[in-house]
Amino acid sequence: MKYFFKPVLKLVPVVLIVAVLLLFSTAVSNLESGKETEDKKQLEDTIARAVVSCYSIEGAYPRSVEYVIERYGIQYNEDDYIIKYEFYASNLMPEITVLERAHEKQIN
Repeated sequence: MKYFFKPVLKLVPVVLIVAVLLLFSTAVSNLESGKETEDKKQLEDTIARAVVSCYSIEGAYPRSVEYVIERYGIQYNEDDYIIKYEFYASNLMPEITVLERAHEKQIN
């Protein structure tokens, strides 16, 4: 019976190391996805603040997101995000949505 447990006991450290590596890789993956979500939210909030500033300064909401980006100095990575901006009227807050672009993996 004790010959059976000897090989099993040698595998315990290996199993523990593999488990720790899996947990670590999962944690890193979760951190990256959380950062992307936070980046999108931050860009959305920045644009919304600029739109409200525009309304308070100029008396009307801007007709396009390009106007806000140009006049209020918003910078973002256009390769990573798409900004959906729906203007309804000069006295109604536009609907602002930031979408993440799907990146194609390059195969060389």
